[in-house]
Amino acid sequence: MSKIKVLQLGPYSDRDEKMLQEQFHVHRFFEIEDKPAFLAEHGSSIKAIATRGDLGADRDLIQSLPNLELISIYGVGFDAVDLVAAKENNVLVSNTPDVLTKDVADIAIAMMLALGRGVTGGQTWAQSGDWAKKGMFPLTRRVHGKRAGILGLGRIGYEIGRRLTGFDMDICYSARGPHDLKEDWAFIGDPVELAKNCDYLFVALAASAETKHIVNKDVMDALGSDGMIINISRAANIDEIALLDALEARTLGSAALDVFEGEPNINPRFLNLDNVLLQPHHGSGTVETREAMGDLLFENLVAHFSGKPIPTPVV
Repeated sequence: MSKIKVLQLGPYSDRDEKMLQEQFHVHRFFEIEDKPAFLAEHGSSIKAIATRGDLGADRDLIQSLPNLELISIYGVGFDAVDLVAAKENNVLVSNTPDVLTKDVADIAIAMMLALGRGVTGGQTWAQSGDWAKKGMFPLTRRVHGKRAGILGLGRIGYEIGRRLTGFDMDICYSARGPHDLKEDWAFIGDPVELAKNCDYLFVALAASAETKHIVNKDVMDALGSDGMIINISRAANIDEIALLDALEARTLGSAALDVFEGEPNINPRFLNLDNVLLQPHHGSGTVETREAMGDLLFENLVAHFSGKPIPTPVV
């Protein structure tokens, strides 16, 4: 029996590439120069798309594959997949939730600490010789005992909150509604009010048309000149131009960012700022988690084409 044909939209690790290629006939779409010609010749034979959260799958691609059955996402985010087009064409969509939750929460805390306590600046101060020439590194601000706000209390937001309790922080959160929690965390529905009541604002909600630029100038003004934004969700959740304006004017204290509009090409205005921590979208970037993500992407593909329910459907 011939292998199921899968359209792969971006590279994976060598381990995951090998696993896919052993089970499926994989077309590496990202390496094909004349994509329209390829789709015209092979589109009708493609049964699945293997993609990533940052790459997604748009309406044009979905509609160019008339026998498409499944879009399997390597990642938890599915905002880059046109879910409406998928539904209209009876295409299932899966992602890889849960397996990356704790690693992303870990890096959110690491970013808060690194920026809040000047870790990268301190390293430069020591390595450059400024310690010997200029004396002690400038004072930073305390992290423990401060107020933390979590915008979006899903899996990742909750794990961020659990970690923050170890820093004796007062924790509040915003979500669609109050959660039934054993923890004594305050619910504040409005993002502006949430920002007024915290020193550190963690952005952890899923991206959608509804949440686009939910962190806007009003939220940044409410957070204030001593406040910090930490974003490990999606770039679209923050008005990036308003963020740059606020950081440059110092009306917002600082920002630690793992995601950007147009990444990996980031706005050059970020490069001139000393009140930012910039990370290359690697919140899930541990060996263990990436292997688990690859396993789950593969399991969704295998399950579907074996006639079984997919383990982690998006909808």
